[in-house]
Amino acid sequence: MKIVLLGAGHIGLAIARRLHGCGDYEVLAADRDAAALAPLAQLGVVTECADFSDVAGLQALLARGDAVINALPWHMAVTVAEAARAAGVHYFDLTEDVQATRRIMQLAQDANTAFMPQCGLAPGFIGIAAHHLAQAFDDIDEIKMRVGALPEFPTNEIKYNLTWSVDGLVNEYCHPCEAIRDGRLQEVQPLEGLEHFSLDGVEYEAFNTSGGLGTLCATLAGRAANLDYKSVRYPGHRDLLRFLLEGLRLKERPALLKDILRNAVPTTMQDVVLVFVTVSGHRNGQYLQRVFSRKVFAREADGIHESAIQITTAAGVCAALDLFAAGRLPQRGFIRQEQIALPDLLDNRFGRAYAGQDTGEAAPEHPARRSYTAPIASQGEPHDHPSHRPLAA
Repeated sequence: MKIVLLGAGHIGLAIARRLHGCGDYEVLAADRDAAALAPLAQLGVVTECADFSDVAGLQALLARGDAVINALPWHMAVTVAEAARAAGVHYFDLTEDVQATRRIMQLAQDANTAFMPQCGLAPGFIGIAAHHLAQAFDDIDEIKMRVGALPEFPTNEIKYNLTWSVDGLVNEYCHPCEAIRDGRLQEVQPLEGLEHFSLDGVEYEAFNTSGGLGTLCATLAGRAANLDYKSVRYPGHRDLLRFLLEGLRLKERPALLKDILRNAVPTTMQDVVLVFVTVSGHRNGQYLQRVFSRKVFAREADGIHESAIQITTAAGVCAALDLFAAGRLPQRGFIRQEQIALPDLLDNRFGRAYAGQDTGEAAPEHPARRSYTAPIASQGEPHDHPSHRPLAA
């Protein structure tokens, strides 16, 4: 299968390593920046400089593949999806932008090719895990989805380092968030809904951010009484970001905010990704809670260091592509992340990164860096806990 990969940043590089390295895909990587393409060329990936603002040129580029993986910033999602439809190729991306996804759903109507956005961590894997847990209930009282891409060693005032796209980070802090409240679809405000919880002895906070739910609200409308998504940070982060966004009104000047963050907040490759899902409801007359939890750390294998956000994001989209290529997913139209079965993803050669194992050799485990997992059966079945309220309420 021929893949056109757009974007040669940290995530694009991690995707290329997996798809090119497995030997089952022909990868053509394109980016505006020749310097960014150099590490991919060193892997043996075919690379090409491209001007993505040239619509005709973009369509011609995509037509050279069977599918495109869009690893460009979120604001390019609609442009690339429209070009993919015109070129007649399958489309995969990592976007967290709600409006872009709605437009892609429209493009997928009556299409002869498949459109599968939101294939990363959140949205992406978090929705797959939550949907899997929800299937065990007769009725669902509450679903809480919590994800954090955090520095392992926070040292600055906001207790945060840049681990992924600044564009995506600011986008999720500024736009309304989807949720289900008392059985009704609603929009809630970003940075609201502050809560605190602890896991493995570490204190965290969580608050509303946009985009992490993907299409799960629509999928579970009518079944779940309450459903929400929140980003996890270390305590104190939310208040400082709200001061910047609202107190200093930088929400109205996102370009300036991004410039400040890029210049004042260091990037780190020493990060940890936290995934935490609880589902509460009734099954066979009993009120239960099911829990799914993962911590994924940055690691070095074969002399290559990858951050946790690289590992988890690349694992999501590569596993989705792999399952699609194997005929395990619909071959045309819009594909929701929750159409992937969690056991299938965890058993996939790329998705095993979420199962506590990967195709590469992991670094020796340190006791403080052990991944917490609620007890699960061999097929990825989360543990049931009789409960009256979900953890992290």
